[in-house]
Amino acid sequence: MRHAHSTYTPDELGRPLSERGFLDAHEVTGLLQNENIDHIVSSPYKRAIQTVEGLAKYVDKKIEIVDGYKERKLAEGAVENFDLAIKKVWNDFDFAWEGGESNHTAQKRGVDAIVQLIDQFNGQNIVISTHGNIMVLIMNYFDPRYDFSFWEQLTMPDIYKLTFDSTQLIDVSRIWSP
Repeated sequence: MRHAHSTYTPDELGRPLSERGFLDAHEVTGLLQNENIDHIVSSPYKRAIQTVEGLAKYVDKKIEIVDGYKERKLAEGAVENFDLAIKKVWNDFDFAWEGGESNHTAQKRGVDAIVQLIDQFNGQNIVISTHGNIMVLIMNYFDPRYDFSFWEQLTMPDIYKLTFDSTQLIDVSRIWSP
């Protein structure tokens, strides 16, 4: 899932949810509380953790922090024109802005994290709280329909259920509709 709405600060790691984000995180708990969750995994970023804290308490599961689900680093520091910068990396998967990750690099990190979870918890239900860009890059690896235009239409939060047979993606369904 993509985390709930956050209050912008330049502190990527410590950026918290907004008031609206906390309300949506509460809805996420209600939506997922009866889904037989075996594990809850999160990016190390505060907004991703906060999105699933209520769910973790409700289903009595510890949130496992996995670095592979942190958001892709677009560039070192702020970019002058975010729209141009993000389009450039999506148009050329090998391109990286100075100090940033290319789509291929970020995608490999995310996919490696997914494959590790599948190997470790095969057949179990896992909630992953992550970020929009890395989430779509992971989905794109398994199915190229999940691309830049798909990313542009995401909401905060946004939840997709991915079903795998081993490491083969067999189904994707959207389960959050704000």
